[in-house]
Amino acid sequence: MNFTIETTDIDLGDTPIENIFINDFMPMANGTYVKVYLLGYKNAHDKDSSIEVDNKTIAKHLEIPLTDVLNAWDFWEKKGIIEKIMKDTDNKFDYKVKFLNLKQLYIKNNYKPINIRQETVTKPYACSVEDLIDANRIPAINEMFNSIDYIMRRQLVPNEKQKVLEWIHNYNMNPDIIVKAFFYSVEKKGKRNINYIGGIIRNWYDQGITSVEAFQEHLKATDEKYYRYEQIMKHLGYGNRLPSQGEIKVINKWFEEYEFTMEMVLRGCENSKKTSNPSINYIDGVLSSWYHKGIKTPDEIDEKDKKPERKEHKRDKTERRPRAVKTRFHNFEQRTSNYTAEQLEDVARRKREEYYLKKEGESK
Repeated sequence: MNFTIETTDIDLGDTPIENIFINDFMPMANGTYVKVYLLGYKNAHDKDSSIEVDNKTIAKHLEIPLTDVLNAWDFWEKKGIIEKIMKDTDNKFDYKVKFLNLKQLYIKNNYKPINIRQETVTKPYACSVEDLIDANRIPAINEMFNSIDYIMRRQLVPNEKQKVLEWIHNYNMNPDIIVKAFFYSVEKKGKRNINYIGGIIRNWYDQGITSVEAFQEHLKATDEKYYRYEQIMKHLGYGNRLPSQGEIKVINKWFEEYEFTMEMVLRGCENSKKTSNPSINYIDGVLSSWYHKGIKTPDEIDEKDKKPERKEHKRDKTERRPRAVKTRFHNFEQRTSNYTAEQLEDVARRKREEYYLKKEGESK
């Protein structure tokens, strides 16, 4: 025997789980449903009646959506190992959960093991052609398929699209998470096989990755490179758009060649807001400029990235005066320049006398 249990002097409490659940029921369920069952069972076994635990408490404790908790109870009810006891309210989700004794179920079946896999396992949802046609009319689904076609570099065939819709239904996945699973498989793992991508989605579901926020936290902890892509595209306001191959190479250059921190890159993204059309290429220009100027920290940006001041050249006062344009008339010499003042007065006097004599002759 390779497994032993260490004893303790202090009783911190135990929750006994029946082997029938571990052997027969646990393997058929996904990880989230098992977590919900065990946590609920633990609280049902707890003797402290002053502690009130409901579905919202379980969802918060496990950090999963409330819908996952409700779906788990639906699942276990179909398997026949719990009963829902409805309360006197109009809310159909307001109920107590009663855990049935699995040993007693075993006894009721004539001491024969329950053939769980053949009798109680329900078939998962299968997408029909009609369902596919209806789904394509939904904008969010149509946009999801367009994104997947771009990532795969080909269009999905109808049976592949049906599988994608089955994932959304059976694993309660958001279309955005499905797109990210395709991107992660193709760009990170180099796999374009639809079944391989389905395995990624199942693993994510077991880990509670059912929202974009949970996916980002997962990347932050397990894959820093792809977490960078998520943050940069989000900071640029691109929403859920994934970077292209060319953009990925540029982003990798900032961290691997320039050795910039995420804070520095995001500062570069903030500079892109000064333009009406922010892009990876624009940010690359900003960060490349900082790299060549030796800027490594945000504190050095204001100091070393100043624009040179424009110097105004003072023009000489003589340059501001309009220059006269010389013509051939500038060489003209006045006739009066050859007469003295007395001679000019004598000429003027004779002109006046001639004028008066002429006037008198005309009057006679």
